[in-house]
Formats: sequence, structure tokens, C-alpha cells
Amino acid sequence: MIFDPIRRKFVKLTPEEWVRQHFINYLVAYGNYPAGLIGVEVTFRMNKLVKRLDILVHDRKGRPVMIVECKEPEIKLDEEVFDQIAVYNIQFRVPYLIVTNGVQNFACRMNFIDNTHEYLELIPQYDELNS
Repeated sequence: MIFDPIRRKFVKLTPEEWVRQHFINYLVAYGNYPAGLIGVEVTFRMNKLVKRLDILVHDRKGRPVMIVECKEPEIKLDEEVFDQIAVYNIQFRVPYLIVTNGVQNFACRMNFIDNTHEYLELIPQYDELNS
């Protein structure tokens, strides 16, 4: 078990949870993301199905701005993994998507006007999310 400071409870330390906790720590400690604006395992409905986002980041006005999908370290980050987060983003329309397995991270910025995305070299700092 590990204590999740965002959810304020102990959770089972699975390989995916290990990735999730380390990524949250990275966002807060190095990206200056306010912990109070991070949601973990956020449930939502999509086509009458209940789905779950690993991490959902909000801006200071409470609007979602980033979705993070976490996978176990041995899971290869491929098009299928990215498609999963892209489908979730149909509902949320956040400008930033990240997939991580704790070893590799892929971040992209969405352009909803041109219906395209741009891969980023670095995970943006929190202050960069609204620029």
C-alpha cells in the first residue's frame, strides 16, 4: 500500500500506481502544478459507459487542461495507447495529452482549429498550460 496525497488515502501499489504516483510527484515538484488542481482516477460517463482518467489537471478557473494516461513500465507506448487518451479527449477537449509508462513520456498539444496535434519535447510547466 502507498499513501496517495491527492486522493488522501492508501491505495494498492500496483505497477501502474507506481507510475501514477511518480508522475504526480514530478508534476508537483518540478512542473509547479498545484496539487489541489490535480484529479486522480477521475470517473466520467462516455456513451453510457463509466470510464476513468488516470490524471486530470485543471487550470486555476477549474477548467480541465491536461489528461495523463499512465501505463505499467513494461507496456509499450504505441498508437493504441495514444488512441485511448484521444478518445477520452473527445469529451474533455483539453489542450494537452500525456501518456507515460514511467520510462517513456509522450506529450502533445492539441490544435482544435486544424484538428491536429503537435508532439512536445518536454512536459510543459503548469504556467505554460494557458499560454
